[in-house]
Amino acid sequence: MFTQITKGIKVSVQTTFEGTFFKNYKMYYAFGYTITIENQGKDTVQLTARHWDIFDALKEMETIDGEGVIGKKPVIKPGKSHTYSSGCLLASPIGAMRGHYHMVNFASTEEFEVDIPTFKFAAPFAIN
Repeated sequence: MFTQITKGIKVSVQTTFEGTFFKNYKMYYAFGYTITIENQGKDTVQLTARHWDIFDALKEMETIDGEGVIGKKPVIKPGKSHTYSSGCLLASPIGAMRGHYHMVNFASTEEFEVDIPTFKFAAPFAIN
């Protein structure tokens, strides 16, 4: 598990290898990840946007920005958490992701970024 705390917001990531498949005569490696965002602060916050840097050993880095996570903009009260799962397709059996969430503090209206720790993907057969 990969974990990082920024401004009282703890982000934990667990990854899984989902398998391989062919599409348009090319092999892809599917990875899943589950992220838990825990509010360890004293104010209610809302996740409004995300930024991802995706690293694939066989391709250029890809950057993705978007609103919320999996179609939601969760509000997280103090002591509570939000968990979601998603996935990533890579051309290589080895890669990684990192990024940040854009958050808003409801008490102060402050906007801030919460770091998502770099987490690695590796198909079991690619690990030495």
